[in-house]
Amino acid sequence: MKLIAYAIAASALLFTGLKTSAQEISKAELQVNGLTCSMCSRATETSLKSLSFIEDITPDLNRNVFVINFKKDQDVNLDQIKNKVQDAGFSIGDLSATIHFNQTAIDEKGLAQLDGTVFRIVNAKSKTLNGPVVVKVLDKDFISSSAFRKKAAQLKVDSYATGKEVIQGKETRVYHLSI
Repeated sequence: MKLIAYAIAASALLFTGLKTSAQEISKAELQVNGLTCSMCSRATETSLKSLSFIEDITPDLNRNVFVINFKKDQDVNLDQIKNKVQDAGFSIGDLSATIHFNQTAIDEKGLAQLDGTVFRIVNAKSKTLNGPVVVKVLDKDFISSSAFRKKAAQLKVDSYATGKEVIQGKETRVYHLSI
């Protein structure tokens, strides 16, 4: 009986909320597809800077990459970053982020929770993450279409196609990551 109560309590802690605090995601490297000139880069940068949780952005025009630093004590929403890139008329080719984990458990399915955000770590199961870890977001519209199709064939989990999974009876956003 004690084991069942522990499992229920752990599940409740694991799957609540949907955002990650900026204290956990400190920076990201965002590669943007479709940029052909400095005006395109500037439009994307301006769009991203409208997000309240972004501290500063450093563009690298040679690689079509933006290094983004996040403000402390504010929630970071990766989907909003994706939307701002798309609003500027471009697409994400790659998004890598440095996430600071604090003894964060990954269960046997690869699911982990950090400050209310649920992650499926596709290349790690049944382990604990601690300290800064660079992760790559593998979800649709965070990588190229061809890379997404290839990864979908490999993963074969319903949540990968939709980005959502029913957890404790509630549809929850799940980010798919590799470490």
